[in-house]
Amino acid sequence: MTDPQPPVQTEDPAPRRLRGAALIADYVSRLDSSPGVYRMLNDKQEVLYVGKARNLKARVSNYARPTGHSARIARMIHETTHMMFLTTRTETEALLLEQNLIKQLKPRYNVLLRDDKSFPYILIDKTTPFPEIRKHRGARTVKGAYFGPFASASAVNRTLNHLERVFQLRNCSDAMFASRTRPCLQYQIKRCSAPCVGKIGEADYQRTVDDAERFLQGKTTAIQKELAEEMMAASEALEFERAAALRDRIQALTTVQQSQGINPRGVSEADVIAVHMEGGQACVQVFFIRAHQSWGNHDFYPKTGSGAEEPEILEAFLGQFYDTKEPPRLILLSHAIEDADLMQEALAGKAGHRVEIAVPQRGEKAELVENALRNARESLGRRMSESAATARLLKGVAEAFDLPAPPARIEVYDNSHIQGTNAVGGMIVAGPEGFLKSQYRKWNIRGDELTPGDDFGMMKEVLTRRFARLLKEDPEHRGENWPDLLLIDGGAGQVSAVREIMDRMGVDIPMVGVAKGIDRDQGKEEFHRTGQRPFALPRQDPVLYYIQRLRDEAHRWAIGAHRAKRAKSQMANPLDEIPGIGATRKRALLQHFGSAKAVSRAGVTDLMEAPGISAAMAETIWNFFNDKG
Repeated sequence: MTDPQPPVQTEDPAPRRLRGAALIADYVSRLDSSPGVYRMLNDKQEVLYVGKARNLKARVSNYARPTGHSARIARMIHETTHMMFLTTRTETEALLLEQNLIKQLKPRYNVLLRDDKSFPYILIDKTTPFPEIRKHRGARTVKGAYFGPFASASAVNRTLNHLERVFQLRNCSDAMFASRTRPCLQYQIKRCSAPCVGKIGEADYQRTVDDAERFLQGKTTAIQKELAEEMMAASEALEFERAAALRDRIQALTTVQQSQGINPRGVSEADVIAVHMEGGQACVQVFFIRAHQSWGNHDFYPKTGSGAEEPEILEAFLGQFYDTKEPPRLILLSHAIEDADLMQEALAGKAGHRVEIAVPQRGEKAELVENALRNARESLGRRMSESAATARLLKGVAEAFDLPAPPARIEVYDNSHIQGTNAVGGMIVAGPEGFLKSQYRKWNIRGDELTPGDDFGMMKEVLTRRFARLLKEDPEHRGENWPDLLLIDGGAGQVSAVREIMDRMGVDIPMVGVAKGIDRDQGKEEFHRTGQRPFALPRQDPVLYYIQRLRDEAHRWAIGAHRAKRAKSQMANPLDEIPGIGATRKRALLQHFGSAKAVSRAGVTDLMEAPGISAAMAETIWNFFNDKG
């Protein structure tokens, strides 16, 4: 696909006195048949809807009709007081531009994929002679073979567990690999072939890597046949130890095949996507089929644009879901979409290969779609039940804390540290749909002037950084990221400190401190608000349990961030920071001196005795540990 040219934006010549269908008809009289994107805005200049068109004049003229619209479209037309247009060279460019604008502007009447996420892959890292196998998220910057996506980290971990049992590939970091002097526990339990200490040669290890890649490509039968032939040959050559090892690999591979779930014979690579709607809500279920195996499923709950139908939801989902992900060669849908050929062309241009979108009616593919549709229906039912209960709790929160309405967004803050070290601040978010984990945030406390363990100062820093950025990004409070209620872990002192910094920034949001109460007993929590006496809720009050859940989740999130930071600092090796010290020299130094601390105490002459350490490098190492200027 050719590189898109900058779109041409037309001016707005329509008189301001018009609105709704009359305004749209006025625009139509000046539009041509170019492909492009249109935006509909209300009298506050808020974008209501973003749409694409093969023919702008024909598409927009549909909105100028006085009747024949759904309730959703009729509301949107009535609110429209202004329109904007961007013309493009091709219909595909219009589709891509539409999806970019939807993600950027989040219009009220568009279908929005709110909880989009990156999915994990399995990476066989080929930057070293003995490739490492590991879980990978994010950009594919490492040279190697990628397999995925998997629906969840647990699905990846299960597959990695199978691969370790069958192929015994290493999963340790390069630093650990370089520093080993004897096999680790993974070798003892037959989950690694110990290439770090020479228990397997480079050629033999590479053969197991090739077998692992073929396994992930679905070629398990061929691998089993070859392993069986190798076992027989080893047995005939009286190499009984090797034959036993090959027998164990065959048995492990057979166990893996028996434990796998859905394994479609006629579908090697596909995403199966089904949508179910009920009560104005929608659930989109995605199953990932790769190498004739199911690599898990994930459910999404997009905003339906105040009442969009299944085909529109699916079309919007495809455009936004594959904006950051590589599409497979086949996409199976539960409902036909309007512009399937256009979507296929856009996804093929992104992926660099042909992409087919199909709605199967019979056979194995139809069974896959039906399975996804059943999962979507059951997931939406569970979510609606949970949402009803949460709505009652949020109403109780509003009554308990004198809020004008049930909060749509609650932010809960907590800090975690050990005597001030590795301090982090955490924020969790909850609302009518439960915990919004994609909105969770954490901050490394970096205030050098803070006294170690100063919880007041840490909370001030976290809130300052959080709301300073929010004020910069959305100064008019129009977005959905502004909270309706802040919960602070602490009593009157914390609330007073936070209120001081919030007043300084000009932010007025209801705030409640949650203190442990008498004897720090759960169930006796006291709630503190500025200028009011503290109070408690009855022990059996469901709202109290809900607040406890929110606080415990914030505590869990902050502690997890602190532990990760602490573990990282403990695993840091000062040798990694010395210029010119790579894996080989680092391994030589550790083997010669025993530890990084011993290296730091060694003199230049002693350092030169380590293999591969020249006089100049010894001088560099000594200066790194002893130059305090």
